[in-house]
Amino acid sequence: MSIEQTPTAVSVADKTPVTESKKRQKMVSSENRRLSPGQWIARVGWRHLIAIIAVIYAAFPLVYVLSASLNPKGNLTGSNKLFTTFSLANYEALLTNPLRPYGRWYLNTLFIAGTTAILTVLLGAMAAYAFSRLRFAGRRAGLMSLLLIQMFPQLLMVVAIFLLLSALGDVVPSLGIGSAIALILVYLGGALGTNTYLMYGFFNTVPMALDEAAKVDGASHARIFFTIILRLVAPILAVVGLLSFVGTFNEYVVASVVLGNDPKQNTLAIGLFQYVSTEFNSFWQVFAAGAVLASLPVLVLFLWLQKYIVSGLTVGAVK
Repeated sequence: MSIEQTPTAVSVADKTPVTESKKRQKMVSSENRRLSPGQWIARVGWRHLIAIIAVIYAAFPLVYVLSASLNPKGNLTGSNKLFTTFSLANYEALLTNPLRPYGRWYLNTLFIAGTTAILTVLLGAMAAYAFSRLRFAGRRAGLMSLLLIQMFPQLLMVVAIFLLLSALGDVVPSLGIGSAIALILVYLGGALGTNTYLMYGFFNTVPMALDEAAKVDGASHARIFFTIILRLVAPILAVVGLLSFVGTFNEYVVASVVLGNDPKQNTLAIGLFQYVSTEFNSFWQVFAAGAVLASLPVLVLFLWLQKYIVSGLTVGAVK
């Protein structure tokens, strides 16, 4: 005798329970609806007012630069009226000037910033893994040295970097003044300490039991690092990569010293500075157009890595 299977109704217990945070939000929203306008402003409204002021204060320079880039008038005062005229003449002048190859600057900057970000993440992660997982003589002294070295700004080393690369260029021309590879090496040395210390705190949040279990199965340190640890610390890798990319993308002082005077080797920061260093009022709109285009890679990378930023900066802070 067969028993017919009848579909059972979904019980109330199977539904997702309402969390305590949602209950509190409903209670707060119901209380806010019962408040008078004066009470709402005193309790909640002032926060919205401060947030609106902060957004306007932060967004106004961006809106002004975008408006200036679309203004065909070649002077600074003509940009005071926002979005009165629309023209792509400034972008055309920026991209077609043979004396100032903006496209070449763009490629140089992407190569230097991208390579620096990738190598910074790789070297910093390996150093942080060694300090977090391995026990060796001089470990504590090494961590303290990395922290103390970062107290001195990189600007103090500009003269020493120039003299070092000038002497090194006589022996190895590809690592002398005017070389993008030399600039990448300088950036790597300057950022290694801070990034290592930042990653070190995040690596400490990964349980040691994972390493011990992998060692029982015969995995080496290299295999543990590349196949297990790197996947678990992806948020901090994204944060360090983003900070390194943005920092080197916008850096001017060290790049202007290392790359020399060859226009084809310039980065965006050096090249765009030429538009406002001697002829500020005449080329402000062209400079604004270049700044708008230069912001696109940073914006895209930030939006792509946005979900990792908060967790990457906060998780390792408790260790």
